[in-house]
Amino acid sequence: MSLNAFRRQAYGLLNSSALVLPVRAAPARPSTSLRLSYFSTSTSNRQSTRPKNTFEDVTFEGLIKSDPQLAPYSTSKYRNAVSDERFEKAKSGLEARGFKVHVAKDKDDAFEKLKSLIPAGSTVNSAHSTTLEEIGYINYLMENNHPWNNIRGTILKEKDPAKQDELRRKLGTTVDYFLTSMSAITENGEMAHGDFSGTKVGGVAYGAGNVIVVSGSNKIVKDEAEAWNRIEQHCLPGVSAFSRKAYKMPNSYITHYEVLRQANPTTPGRIQVVLIKEALGY
Repeated sequence: MSLNAFRRQAYGLLNSSALVLPVRAAPARPSTSLRLSYFSTSTSNRQSTRPKNTFEDVTFEGLIKSDPQLAPYSTSKYRNAVSDERFEKAKSGLEARGFKVHVAKDKDDAFEKLKSLIPAGSTVNSAHSTTLEEIGYINYLMENNHPWNNIRGTILKEKDPAKQDELRRKLGTTVDYFLTSMSAITENGEMAHGDFSGTKVGGVAYGAGNVIVVSGSNKIVKDEAEAWNRIEQHCLPGVSAFSRKAYKMPNSYITHYEVLRQANPTTPGRIQVVLIKEALGY
């Protein structure tokens, strides 16, 4: 298999950004007056419109059932939501580092909060994220019953591999809103992630005007050392199982690794976090 073909097959596996790059000023955010009424920032007492997750077979639980190589990780501590005390530590740590945090009690709440954060008319793309699939966002985005410009859909409609790669590079990382998850969030507020393809590198570190991180509380770890351990010892086996199922590849690899230690003061508010009090994703 050629390197380009391998990269295309691996698009959207674990996701990451590689280096902390200089960040230019983010594109101006659309006025909040453009938001539709049903995208109100108040999400309490509202019945969720969250679509059903149709990717159950590639959740961590689903892959444990189908892949014997992942079975030993069924009791991994990184599959569990953390205590309220540790959750609050991570929230406070993120805020102290300049990241805006939105707390969600469950998947329904996370889905509604996420919708409320993206103004109408925005160009939107996402890295592959099991968390985004689990809360129903990916199905919602691809149904196109929303007021956004779905760049993910535009990219996937292009069937020529070389042209799709070009769209992914030029359009996918420079959207108004780039959505993703993280592999680990420390109690001190650092965020860490790694991936094979690098499709998340430009979007998170530099290209996108705004980044929204959506993460379950099972991603919370003590410090950066444990963040790397979680990624290498838990996330990578899970994504390798995904690779075997989806692409018939034996393993995935961590070719890019990034730690976000501080919100960039020149683009305040660019990176927001929806932190969910449930275990989600790898």
